[in-house]
Amino acid sequence: MTVLPTSTTHRTCPLCEAACGLTVTTGPGPGDIAVRGDAEDPFSRGYVCPKGVALGQLHSDPDRLRAPLVRRGAEWTEVGWDEAFAEAGRLLAPLLREHGRDSVGVYLGNPVVHNLGLGLYSRVLIQALGTGYRFSASTVDQMPKQVACGLMYGTELSVTIPDLDRTDYLLVLGANPMVSNGSLLTAPDLPGRLRALRLRGGRLVVVDPRRTRTAEIADEHLAIRPGTDALLLAGIARTLFDEGLADPGAAAGHLNGLPELREALLPFTPEAVAAATRVPADTVRRLARELAAAPSAAVYGRIGTTTTAFGTAASWLVDVVNTLTGNLDRPGGVMWPEPAAGSPNTTGEAGRGRGVRIPGSRRTRVRGLPSVFGEFPAAALAEEIDTPAPDGTRLRGLVTLAGNPVLSTPNSARLGAALASLDAMVSVDAYLNETTRHAHVVLPAASPLARSHYDLVFTAFSVRDQAHYSPPSLPLPDGGLDEAEVLLRLTCAAVGGGLTPDELDDLTAADTARRISADPSSPAFGRDPLELLAAVAHRGRQERLLDLMLRGGPYGDGFGAEPEGLTLAVLEAAPHGLDLGPLRPRLPGVLRTPSGRVELAPPQLLAEAGRLAAHLAELSSAPDGGLVLIGRRQLRSNNSWMHNVPLLAGGSNGCTLQIAPGDAERLGILDGERVSVRSRVGELEASAELVPGLMRGVVSLPHGWGHDDPATRNATAALAPGVNSNLLTDEEPLDPLSGTAVLNGIPVEVRPVPCS
Repeated sequence: MTVLPTSTTHRTCPLCEAACGLTVTTGPGPGDIAVRGDAEDPFSRGYVCPKGVALGQLHSDPDRLRAPLVRRGAEWTEVGWDEAFAEAGRLLAPLLREHGRDSVGVYLGNPVVHNLGLGLYSRVLIQALGTGYRFSASTVDQMPKQVACGLMYGTELSVTIPDLDRTDYLLVLGANPMVSNGSLLTAPDLPGRLRALRLRGGRLVVVDPRRTRTAEIADEHLAIRPGTDALLLAGIARTLFDEGLADPGAAAGHLNGLPELREALLPFTPEAVAAATRVPADTVRRLARELAAAPSAAVYGRIGTTTTAFGTAASWLVDVVNTLTGNLDRPGGVMWPEPAAGSPNTTGEAGRGRGVRIPGSRRTRVRGLPSVFGEFPAAALAEEIDTPAPDGTRLRGLVTLAGNPVLSTPNSARLGAALASLDAMVSVDAYLNETTRHAHVVLPAASPLARSHYDLVFTAFSVRDQAHYSPPSLPLPDGGLDEAEVLLRLTCAAVGGGLTPDELDDLTAADTARRISADPSSPAFGRDPLELLAAVAHRGRQERLLDLMLRGGPYGDGFGAEPEGLTLAVLEAAPHGLDLGPLRPRLPGVLRTPSGRVELAPPQLLAEAGRLAAHLAELSSAPDGGLVLIGRRQLRSNNSWMHNVPLLAGGSNGCTLQIAPGDAERLGILDGERVSVRSRVGELEASAELVPGLMRGVVSLPHGWGHDDPATRNATAALAPGVNSNLLTDEEPLDPLSGTAVLNGIPVEVRPVPCS
């Protein structure tokens, strides 16, 4: 048994987007780990949610994989790293050689963006594989927002962020930040920030089919028919034009498309959208007037708006309303962070760029679905495996990185069967879960406490500019590898070419240095890339890449040109992190559109407005009946992978079908009774929970459950497995521009299960 000295480290929590600061005390025994909020963290100021506190139990979880696994027949065998990489290469290399690069796909799970090594080196693996078959959790989550913002502002990471700490009015649609801690919104202690908004006299309005915990603390809760948020926003925007309230303010000189936008909004009168959304016309007008009259205001829409058939339209209209009310790029409105390690809107020529290509240039083989930002819809993964072309062409191999698509993507039963038919599957993951159980090789991920951390992605969604580097709190176990090393070695094994992991890493660092040197926005523009590499030669792997990015970023020291600038050494000397200040106006420099202006009415989004108008007409003439299914967030759950931690099990983490009492009475369903839920693609059983705060005609089931597969190793999760909601979701309907699955508003039938 390893005995460690007692030590205290400070780090950013890597489990959700809030990026709370943690204080971790370890030793002397291997299970002696205490985690609490870091009171000196300038961003989170001691706040921590139950997930962060549970990091110690996650580290010590006996089910977490510590050694590579190779499947031989139906049996798993623990092997050494060399044997595991050799087996991965033996399986993948022949597929690439004999069937082409597109015979092997890659799926990236949500934890990839919470992991510095995976985030940086997954790109290396994908580029080396040369595959066009890239899938991720983005197309069951936030892709519509990235598409809308990409078309409007020029890059997929130019997502506008509510300036929560200074706003006077916050309109929240399809989000429950009191439970989720924020999503595409990095803000530790969101509950405290929302309460502070009301204490300073601000107004909080929540639009949601459920009376969520966020709705409970709001000034007003408006119930809305699932999937109609885009119609409500269109009605608000039309009212702003009709009543002369549209005033973009300081952003006016940076806008294209106001006349075209106004024309596109003509079908969406408050009366027309009221009938479809069930939000009264007078309320639609009042919301428009309140947003326009507030000293500052922000509209924020999240997963309830993005996982619908009109997710991109809703995401676009959120920004349209923010713009028309004068709240784009101003304090208290919505603004753009400026990440210290850089982002697409901090590089290149400030104020102008190539924009984005939507739809993408590639198409899936079976349905011809377009790519978006280099990836295909996750809803198409199963069919690309199980539906071969006449010549036998299909997806034959798959690499999954920190993902569990069998629980998180549509029509899970079909996907599970498809994965079982693959010729080769290699997974990098902490657990043998519902997805990785189908792999031939599983390469274990390191404990979050045994790897370094820096939020490359979430600093681009932060309510304040900040930077925090976390060294490992614990050493890797003897023979352990972190994910950067795992991906470098996996890449070399699968692709070959004679490169060693060190040589591949050197090429990656050299490419990073060249890009920084060639970037006119960088403080190191024009410098010799070899000089930049020499300045970070004392570092290796992800720390070398991160130091390059920080020193060449918007706050960087320019490799000595700006002596007071940021470096990784500066962050290492600030263990609690650095506050870089409140968000600042960035127009027009943030833009990367070819016109150098905000595109309020790009052709793709005008076409979506036309499709939305046709949908409005359909809803107006269609009978209003039946039940539709929506999801819900849970504070002590993180998608599909935190259910095996005892500290987070039980309590409010129940997997029940919530149903309105009126609907339950009509259907003869009692509280706690077993019910059957059926959709077009599947059926499951769950326990009914009668909830007065749920809209009539709506039922709710949380996602990420269904831990009843005996081939997995999740003992705690298996004690209360719940049911997999994605057995009911359909892979056919998608938001067309983003390829995002429709996970909310699914037609279902619910009935009591007869007693046996």
